[in-house]
Amino acid sequence: MKIAFFDAKPYDLPAFKAEGEKNGLEFIFYDTKLNIDTVALAAGCKAVCVFVNDTVDSSVIDRLCDLGVKIVALRCAGYNNVDLEHCFKKLHVVHVPAYSPYAVAEHAMALLLTSIRRIHKAYIRTKDFNFSLSGLTGFDLHGKTAGIIGTGRIGRVFIDICRGFGMNVIAYDKFPAEGAGIDYVSLDELLERSDVISLHCPLTEETHHLIDSSAIDRLKTGAVIINTSRGALIDAEALLEGIKKRKVGAACLDVYEEESDVFFRDFSGHIMSDDTLARLISMPNVIVTSHQAFLTEEALENIAETTVANILDLNENGYCENELCYRCGKVEDCKKGRSGRCF
Repeated sequence: MKIAFFDAKPYDLPAFKAEGEKNGLEFIFYDTKLNIDTVALAAGCKAVCVFVNDTVDSSVIDRLCDLGVKIVALRCAGYNNVDLEHCFKKLHVVHVPAYSPYAVAEHAMALLLTSIRRIHKAYIRTKDFNFSLSGLTGFDLHGKTAGIIGTGRIGRVFIDICRGFGMNVIAYDKFPAEGAGIDYVSLDELLERSDVISLHCPLTEETHHLIDSSAIDRLKTGAVIINTSRGALIDAEALLEGIKKRKVGAACLDVYEEESDVFFRDFSGHIMSDDTLARLISMPNVIVTSHQAFLTEEALENIAETTVANILDLNENGYCENELCYRCGKVEDCKKGRSGRCF
């Protein structure tokens, strides 16, 4: 079976080549992202393998069907870039729900510690043999309140990490995890009480710009915001204004609202055309990493293994426990328990 692999990066190749050879699959790697201009590259393939910034909208879906493609295999957990409703009865869509919650949660804490202890600034100083401590004063996490928005696998791992630092943890989730021992509060209360806010929820119409100007106005002055989930959970312009007004104490961002045209590429020799991102990066209390929270050896191996297993399950059994569809009205929480075909 041939699979067109879009938006391929050097770190993707080893694990996917190994899994493909082991299971008799031929991955055809393309540097380009999937969109209506590149979809023809999937000709002759039974499946396409895509990532967070590939475009799988109605026009791309219809063209994939014309080309004989049967499967869209997401090598990530999020699927907001896929028109699942349009895929129903046309293409089977699978994802990787849990490649490594530890990778993302640990990166979120790494960003937080780097920011509040000024480690990035100290690193740059000592490279120039400047050992002054002026301007490097941070604050203890112990005793502070962490507000976690989204208590899925990653959110719960991050909660455990915060508790390990002696933090008080509160959380908000539209669908609370029963019996998890988590102190759930309303979103408004979380915004008002938290010293640190970390986002671990999916991007939906309801959560789009969850952190907007009104949410920022309710924050405790000096609160730190962490986002390792999806960029559009935060209104970037509102965040910038909150930083300028000294309402937001720091921002740690591994994702960005308009990242698809910027992240995963080298612009070091070019002028940054995204003014909002350029201004955010220029702020002394903002740390931006380019969607790398998932990037560990363990996670890459798990992603490749699960993606290949998903494709094989669909091809051999006609269904897969990691399939996403609208048959039951719930995308992930299938009433059939993924024990049969969705269509």
